[in-house]
Amino acid sequence: MNKNSKIYIAGHRGLVGSALMQNLQSKGFSHLITRTHTELDLTNQAATETFFAQEKPDYVFLAAARVGGILANDTYPAEFIRDNLAIQTNIIHAAYQSGVERLMFLGSSCIYPKLAPQPMREDCLLTGSLEPTNRPYALAKIAGIEMCWSYNRQYGTRYLAVMPTNLYGPGDNYDLSNSHVIPALIRKFHEAKARGEQQVVVWGTGSPKREFLYSEDMADACIYLMNLPDDSYCRLLGSDETVSGKFEPPLVNIGVGEDVTIGELATLIKKTVGFDGKIIFDISKQDGPPRKLLDVSRLNAIGWHAPTSLQAGLVKAYTDFLNSHTSIEAH
Repeated sequence: MNKNSKIYIAGHRGLVGSALMQNLQSKGFSHLITRTHTELDLTNQAATETFFAQEKPDYVFLAAARVGGILANDTYPAEFIRDNLAIQTNIIHAAYQSGVERLMFLGSSCIYPKLAPQPMREDCLLTGSLEPTNRPYALAKIAGIEMCWSYNRQYGTRYLAVMPTNLYGPGDNYDLSNSHVIPALIRKFHEAKARGEQQVVVWGTGSPKREFLYSEDMADACIYLMNLPDDSYCRLLGSDETVSGKFEPPLVNIGVGEDVTIGELATLIKKTVGFDGKIIFDISKQDGPPRKLLDVSRLNAIGWHAPTSLQAGLVKAYTDFLNSHTSIEAH
């Protein structure tokens, strides 16, 4: 990418997209294309194709998606598979039609089997059953990877899928009904502190292990990959398995390579917020997979490592929460 390249960030208002926007702007990229959902409904095929035909972006970051935590995935499975399939199908095909040079499709670590060997390598894809609570979302993302792979093979496109681990950071969703674990716990501990409560309830046993990546680091990794020279970038785009005999999807994990238990995470957030009470685990709530750690050796070998520690990232995330939610009152 050069500074004047036309770069479309689909989903620029979300956690991922806003981090990509900020990183690109900080690096001097001046021709960024965005549309709000009101301006462009990406589930509408005709509208999406018209947009691409008119704008003709050079590069695309496909970060638009319907996302949520365990509760949201379990409550709205039809919307999660329907909307995500529609969004990615429309964008990937329209990108091909308009001659986009490179496209980056952002997925999620939930694409890997529930009991995949840890840490999870890229070639773990499609080797086992998925976690039932987020299977609709995961299947949609797997379809997106396969679509990138298929278009690369058939049309010679250069579409790369990246799988970030669990993300958190500025602009996160703090709605307790559909947020991920870190923003949910930040809000829970903050409100308990404000109300002078003596305990905070955390779902599950606290024993599952999870990996967490600061969203601004994720954005930096994505742009690092998108900016690779042709020879390095094209080596990541997968192979034709019928020719090579190897299962090599166009897929790169993005993470830190370290994980913590939910119990350890809760303790870290408790200290970050300054809550003095107890942590109570509600063992009637489901835990999800016992462990989800990405193998990031492929990314590290290319030359990128996550710079922000979990402790430092949580301080930044809580500062963002305080700055953006000053109107939230304990009730």
